[in-house]
Amino acid sequence: MAGQGSGGNVIAAICNIFIPGLGQLVQGRILAALLFFVLVSVCYAMAATVILIFMWIPGALLHLWAIIDAAKFRSPGI
Repeated sequence: MAGQGSGGNVIAAICNIFIPGLGQLVQGRILAALLFFVLVSVCYAMAATVILIFMWIPGALLHLWAIIDAAKFRSPGI
């Protein structure tokens, strides 16, 4: 990827809107992608239960963080 604000980062951020972590995966950051996907999925799954319905808030915040992280990523280039 080129740098912050590049077309690749915009595509990665758009990918994250649909599936958390997909943008990081597009950028080649497998560990970050897995972390975002699992954390957001667990929060949303817990929010689907009636008892832990408040868990959508941290899930939404993590989802937003994943989008912003993909948009602002700068590859450690030469």
